[in-house]
Amino acid sequence: MKLILAIVSSDDSSVVSAALTKAGFSVTKLATTGGFLMSGNTTFIIGTDDEKVDEVIEVIGRHSKKRKQMVPSSASYGVGMYTSFPVEVTVGGATIFVMDVEQFKKL
Repeated sequence: MKLILAIVSSDDSSVVSAALTKAGFSVTKLATTGGFLMSGNTTFIIGTDDEKVDEVIEVIGRHSKKRKQMVPSSASYGVGMYTSFPVEVTVGGATIFVMDVEQFKKL
């Protein structure tokens, strides 16, 4: 048995959740915040059999898309002088961790 943690952009979370549920996977969703952009994410917790891990990853990958976004950035020019300028970054997609489960019980 495997435990999958998938961190997905909040923009994609409802589509990913619906697709996982439609594919027959039980999913727990947690609202989380990323550290870099401080933007909202959803972390999915999915327990599944070893042979279904690739299917879970495929479903998540199909429904979580990367996109470009402009974010403000600041640079320091001397003592106490700062300027703000936009920087393009890639957001979205999914970060997935797959872990072995030593024991599973449903009470």
